[in-house]
Amino acid sequence: MTENKKFYSREEAYRKALDYCAMQERCHQEVRDKLYYWGLHSEDVEALISQLITEGYLNEERFAIAFAGGKFRIIKYGRVKIKNELKLRKVSDYCIRQALAAIDEDDYLNTLNVLIDKKDRETRETNEYKRKNKLALYAIGRGFESELVWDVIGEKFGR
Repeated sequence: MTENKKFYSREEAYRKALDYCAMQERCHQEVRDKLYYWGLHSEDVEALISQLITEGYLNEERFAIAFAGGKFRIIKYGRVKIKNELKLRKVSDYCIRQALAAIDEDDYLNTLNVLIDKKDRETRETNEYKRKNKLALYAIGRGFESELVWDVIGEKFGR
């Protein structure tokens, strides 16, 4: 089965890229991949990326902060998972640090507590050791730092 892939001129791709960036915040790699998909060559791709950055349509720090905020508030991801997701999108370390710093510490701890409480209500395990382990694995799997998770569990259920 063949795909009817359309190739665009540099001007057409620029207009489409403006719409693409206007829809939601994008990282450089997403736009780069889209431009290559549209059939542009590397010189044109990098020139358009530079133009979009200069014109303010593309800002990786803004993207990282919006991405981290959304993943934290909506999906309840922890910093570890957010950091890994941003690295997969080839976001710079500086932008990742800025995005993680934008997450309010009180909200972060409150979210972790709420997640652990909810999971505790759903867990049927009666063995205290196994129960704590299940809660910790759940929270760590959501991307929260293991040391922080164990501290919260220790405060809630005793060490």
